[in-house]
Amino acid sequence: MRVATWNVNSVKQRMPRLLPWLDQRKPDVVCLQETKLADDAFRDLLSDELASRGYQVALHGEPRWNGVAILSRAGLDDVAAGIPDEPGFPQPEARAVAATCGGVRVYSVYVPNGRTPDSDHYRYKLAWLAALRNVVSAQRPHEAGVLVCGDMNIAPADADVFDPAAFIGQTHVTAPEREALASLEATGLHDVVRDKWPDKRVYSYWDYRAGMFHQDLGMRIDLVLASDPVADRVRAAWIDREARKGTGPSDHAPVIVDLDEAPDGDIGPVVPPPSARRPSARPAKLPQAPGPQER
Repeated sequence: MRVATWNVNSVKQRMPRLLPWLDQRKPDVVCLQETKLADDAFRDLLSDELASRGYQVALHGEPRWNGVAILSRAGLDDVAAGIPDEPGFPQPEARAVAATCGGVRVYSVYVPNGRTPDSDHYRYKLAWLAALRNVVSAQRPHEAGVLVCGDMNIAPADADVFDPAAFIGQTHVTAPEREALASLEATGLHDVVRDKWPDKRVYSYWDYRAGMFHQDLGMRIDLVLASDPVADRVRAAWIDREARKGTGPSDHAPVIVDLDEAPDGDIGPVVPPPSARRPSARPAKLPQAPGPQER
């Protein structure tokens, strides 16, 4: 089973890229974030195209902002939109949807951005992560098949950003955020890309501005977290950097994890390899203050 997660940053804008990508990579389960469409609008736009490719769809969307989805041709049972006792800002937002696909409980999540440290949105982010941890913990990940996939809006460690000094005073890298992510993983989840490639330069997000992608100045904030029974099945785990190239891309690249068999082989952490490296003598700066421009 091939599982992928991708923050598409508007499924309507990304439709000309999403459909060819589905045909090329042939994932069995796809978790999407930032769909930015109400559920009816998503169905009107994509139902026929997805059905023709064999996908069932679970949705939790809203117009203009946020929105998550699961596309599956491995079954789609027990769909749940949102998470129990989730906080809002001020009302609950469309940030999580879950379904059972091929015997695995799959969560597609879009963690709040946090905006600036110690802001109301930052505190909302930490509270939302605590609610997510509670619902995942109730699934008993040490024993059951669980995947939490999505845009975590947290770089787990300094190795997951191009230059830790450039992020001082920003969200996505603060100790409370990283501790909240570690607490989620402590329920029995493995960061399968980092576990497989502990020493590699691997990013999933690059700002649109200042040539960040072409210089490979990115962050790894899109994760696939797997419970023990699922992590044991991982045969390949990689970032599809090719999907970030060309005209009209999302600012995120898909993360792909192959279970049981790897159709393309164990092809490495990033496909294709990074196109450029930042010269060490010239520290780069963020093109904007608060990090990725997301809600």
